[in-house]
Amino acid sequence: MSAAKANFLHIEDLYKSYGPKRVLDNVDLSVGEGELCTLVGPSGCGKSTLLRQILGEEFPDAGRVTIEGADVGHPDPRRGIVFQRYSSYPHLSVLDNVVLGRRLQCSPLAWLTRRRQLIEEAMEYLQRVRLAEHADKYPHQLSGGMQQRVAIAQALILRPRVLLMDEPFGALDPDTREQMQLFLLELWERERMTVFFVTHDLEEAVFLGTRILVLSQYYRDRRGEGAGVNRGAKIIADYQLPRAASATDVKRDPVFAELVERIRREGFDPTARRHVDEFNLRHPHSFRTLTAEEAGRN
Repeated sequence: MSAAKANFLHIEDLYKSYGPKRVLDNVDLSVGEGELCTLVGPSGCGKSTLLRQILGEEFPDAGRVTIEGADVGHPDPRRGIVFQRYSSYPHLSVLDNVVLGRRLQCSPLAWLTRRRQLIEEAMEYLQRVRLAEHADKYPHQLSGGMQQRVAIAQALILRPRVLLMDEPFGALDPDTREQMQLFLLELWERERMTVFFVTHDLEEAVFLGTRILVLSQYYRDRRGEGAGVNRGAKIIADYQLPRAASATDVKRDPVFAELVERIRREGFDPTARRHVDEFNLRHPHSFRTLTAEEAGRN
């Protein structure tokens, strides 16, 4: 992979605090174009905070976040977002919800001129998410999984360079959640978009990801311990996985289960803290910058 593609999304020396509490602590990450990254970590470690830095909804206290070499800035169409909560307007049809993003980009005159074209475009995206036959329905007439497919179509029609997903399947029942996991894999295989997927479900992360990132505050460095050490989360493990659309029975494979448990031990067990020199950064694009204080240098 070329350097440009490897550094498609690049984060370096990123810090974020809320008041006196440091949440993200010198986070480094380089993501290649077309990767499907899943991000896991203990509750409160800053997964959604990191997502908001990429979206541009918040800005880091220090460090940079870039897409194709340019600072991300405020939210823009380069980044689509799908949240756990449904994003459709209840008084609009499915079709009107999907076309809305494109309509808002137009002046009133441009909308009148391009209305038919944009409706046809919205129907193409509904076809991609297998909802074309439900275009005239309203959100309350759809199942939870169907409403999340509408949300994905709403994001994709703006042609984002990165699709950000924050616990998108967390509110779904187990069967629907598994169906949506397969749907997302099929969509990713077809579109080859760059996806950054936050989840608390380790099984979901291992099943979906071409790359699994473990963000955790449970680690050690040379800053020591105690109340005076304001330590936030870092990416402590970074796995590369082969990706082909999989059947869900892979979740019952012992190798799959062993990886899930290894990630649980590495990132979620406060008694099994690795030193920063021992982070499990296996992905070829992983990198880490340490301050002199963290590394124990004078």
